[in-house]
Amino acid sequence: MADIKYDIEETIGIISESPKGWKKELNLISWNNNAPKFDIRDWSPEHTKMGKGVTLTNEELKKLKDILNEMKL
Repeated sequence: MADIKYDIEETIGIISESPKGWKKELNLISWNNNAPKFDIRDWSPEHTKMGKGVTLTNEELKKLKDILNEMKL
């Protein structure tokens, strides 16, 4: 498997934290030196390991925000 390069350019917020210290975060990340995208995934305490996640463009994040705003929670 090829190495994946990433640079967390901005930590926007922590959504949750597990008892083992892993945090589900919303970050702005540049993957393989490409333009940064919004990313939601679990990270180990030192950001050396990551879980599966979802990466969103600005337009996709705006659409998700609209969908969430329409929900009755």
